[in-house]
Amino acid sequence: MRFTLKQIEYFVAAAETGSITAASRRVHISQPSISAAIAQLEAVFGITLFIRHHAAGLSLTQEGHSFLRESRNLLLHATELDMTASGLSGQVSGMIEVGCMTTLYSLIVPELLQEFETRHPGAQLRIIAGHHSELIEKLRNGEICAMLAYDLNMPQDLDFSPLAALPPFVFVSAQHRLARRRHVALSELEHEPFLLLDLPLSRDYFLSLFSHAGIVPSIMGRFQSIDVIRSLVARGEGYSLANARPRNKAALDGRPLAYLALKDTPQPLLYGTATIANIRQTARATAFLQVCRELLAGKPLPGSD
Repeated sequence: MRFTLKQIEYFVAAAETGSITAASRRVHISQPSISAAIAQLEAVFGITLFIRHHAAGLSLTQEGHSFLRESRNLLLHATELDMTASGLSGQVSGMIEVGCMTTLYSLIVPELLQEFETRHPGAQLRIIAGHHSELIEKLRNGEICAMLAYDLNMPQDLDFSPLAALPPFVFVSAQHRLARRRHVALSELEHEPFLLLDLPLSRDYFLSLFSHAGIVPSIMGRFQSIDVIRSLVARGEGYSLANARPRNKAALDGRPLAYLALKDTPQPLLYGTATIANIRQTARATAFLQVCRELLAGKPLPGSD
């Protein structure tokens, strides 16, 4: 083999800390050894991994970012191989980090955490909240091994496995003129103030529903928190749209809401798990994806209406 796991470890330390000095402190090895390991990897593979900034540390090149993702996976698999050799092959253990869309987070995470840790008490599951673009970047950089997300503009380098459909719905205050209805068409709300969830891709998806209906919404506010929107709607400041439908029909301040199904909507939004394509998953990641399938596939969201 033309390189060693130690060299890979030293490279990862330098990439994650942004400097040879900090990497040296992390892995308890001399700075020349870190520099030599990086130089050897660059020579072996014929690529430049870092841009060196005088007195300002290191930054990864485009090739370096890809190499970092693969290096993290290699170190994870090496750790699992070591565990297997030690007779621990039947046990899922260690830390696993995954991502979840902010709009799904509060509904999915509590039950998913509890179920995973009940099945795998030797493992620790950390679930990071974020919007679509943030989580894809973390997945590509190897910061997370999987993400729970919608099937919106999913890049080709990711594998998406659907879990369930989430049809869009309207929510209004309990005092709204339509609050007692079960269904509503967007055209009936065309001239009322609309509060938009202003997150990457989410905004485009919700606005596409209006385009599909042939109307233009009266956008009166843009917010990045669904809880803020729910509270404003409950106060009678307008209406909004969502896909994750909580069983709790009240805002955080206790004011009541009403949910109405949408008439004549396009295909429901799918949510599911996404992973980097063509990469063998670790035992921990495989265990997490299995729990997701058994707990969530074809079922309503935990805590949903």
